[in-house]
Amino acid sequence: MPRISTLRITRSHKIATAVLVAAGSVTAITATGGPSEAQTTATRSSVSVEPVAAAGVPTAKDAAEKAAKENAAKEAAAKKAAAKALAEKATAKKAAEKERSEKQAANRSTERKAVTPKKYANNLDGWIRESLDIMDKKNIPGSYEGLHRNIMRESSGNPNAVNDWDINAQNGIPSKGLLQVIQPTFDAYHVKGTPKKLTDPVANITAAANYAADRYGSIDNVDSAY
Repeated sequence: MPRISTLRITRSHKIATAVLVAAGSVTAITATGGPSEAQTTATRSSVSVEPVAAAGVPTAKDAAEKAAKENAAKEAAAKKAAAKALAEKATAKKAAEKERSEKQAANRSTERKAVTPKKYANNLDGWIRESLDIMDKKNIPGSYEGLHRNIMRESSGNPNAVNDWDINAQNGIPSKGLLQVIQPTFDAYHVKGTPKKLTDPVANITAAANYAADRYGSIDNVDSAY
């Protein structure tokens, strides 16, 4: 019967065997299961990498957002300014329309006053007041008191009074009216715009006042027959 040799496996043998097994595994992984370099590169290319800002340095995205905010603020300010300008324009237009309306109303009022003649009473007071207004426009001096005083002395306020006894009457040109004016004097000093009638109260007063102004400076300076 042949002799069977007994194999003694020492610690060194175990370590060598483990190394060989591990080496075989690595070879197998590299040949069959491990990812290739091309696959790794493709995987890296398909991943989207967000840009990371360095400390204190804004990224392109930050800059875009900031620019958008600034543009929005500018647009809002422009709209606000436009609205303000529009409101101011409307206010100015309204003020101009109001001023124009007020001026038109004032002009209409003035026109009505100009068209509507002033009314005077048909008595001595009214005749004197109307005469004074005419005298004022014609720059003929005289006062209410001066006219009234001389009228009362000459005719007692009677517009149809006639003197038929003095020298003028004897000469055929009697004195007539409130201030006892003769026809030649009336014709020479008649005030335009008044009736050309010697005994018309206003025409008589204004002609007499015009004559007295030329000869005495004013009817107020006359205190007796003139």
